[in-house]
Amino acid sequence: MHPTTTAEALDIRERGKPIDGVPQVIDRRLYMQLHVFGNCSCPETLIDPVQSSGLECALYSDLNDPCGIGMLTIAESPDTLVEEARSLLRDEPFASLHRKPELTMVGRTYSTGFESDLEDMLLAKPRRNSLNPQWPWAVWYPLRRKPEFGLLSREETGKILGEHARIGRAYARVGYANDIRLACYGLDQNDNDFVIGLVSADLYPLSRIVQEMRKTRQTAKYIQSLGPFFVGKAFWQSPSRKQKR
Repeated sequence: MHPTTTAEALDIRERGKPIDGVPQVIDRRLYMQLHVFGNCSCPETLIDPVQSSGLECALYSDLNDPCGIGMLTIAESPDTLVEEARSLLRDEPFASLHRKPELTMVGRTYSTGFESDLEDMLLAKPRRNSLNPQWPWAVWYPLRRKPEFGLLSREETGKILGEHARIGRAYARVGYANDIRLACYGLDQNDNDFVIGLVSADLYPLSRIVQEMRKTRQTAKYIQSLGPFFVGKAFWQSPSRKQKR
């Protein structure tokens, strides 16, 4: 088969729930990357260079390291992560910090096919959740499913994932916590499948939701690895940008 014909037949765009019979199809998504550093005695010195860079970012104080910070970068193009963000992190004051590569996480927003507003789910909601000054507390972690999960029927996986989703929706509905779900197939240095971000006004709901998720069938039976966890509180966030439709 001619290469052009093959490319035209393969549609890898994001798809949401049809509206009035019309499919939702978008070839856009966000990339999000977390870098974590130690040896930062004065986190406030990071704000001006990050703000001046024009990047969409959140800066966190690391709960588990009194001299630790995390920087979350959000970009629609992955080129931004290896160009503008890379340049920022190679210069001072970041260059003098101790980078913790074991806590580096990267992923992309993705669709499940059931989104009622696909563009919002892929491009706007992740920004609202991660850059909301009313939700400064965050827990970020990667996870990898066991291979046998992929062999289950669609009906069975739907039941398993639905149990997880109901817990998340219950916490979001009353304003306790919100999530950011990223796929990292082929992007993660440790071959994880997903990166999860949980945000809240307080730390306790985040610990509680992780505790409740441990009781689900997915976590108890089909998760091969979970973590490491980064827990932080945002001390600076860039304004969330409105998306053009």
